[in-house]
Amino acid sequence: MKKAAAEQTNLPSPQQQSFFEDVWDVVRQIPPGRVTTYGAIAKYLGTKMSARMVGWALNAVHPIHPVVPAQRVVNRLGMLSGKAHFNPPSAMQEALEKEGLTIKDDIIQNFEKHFWDPSTELAL
Repeated sequence: MKKAAAEQTNLPSPQQQSFFEDVWDVVRQIPPGRVTTYGAIAKYLGTKMSARMVGWALNAVHPIHPVVPAQRVVNRLGMLSGKAHFNPPSAMQEALEKEGLTIKDDIIQNFEKHFWDPSTELAL
């Protein structure tokens, strides 16, 4: 019964909620001007194959406080693959450019230079 209620209201299950909160905690630690990937966050959290779930967690950040800087998470190639979930979609690029990154054709330029790996930057 609880599962059906959660599905009807689009609320994450308690297990998903915990994972989502872990994702949000990691994303809040990404310094301005740096970016990471969905996969790097999943790997850091010990769920290497859950990059898509990291994306789901970031899609749910709009009402969350403190703010989660979701614009700092991109795909493994440095592409702004999540921009469609921003309102307007250009907001992701605009936020990253305000932090000093250069974006061309939805791809972060010098991606390797700006990449922030939670597995090396954070202690578990």
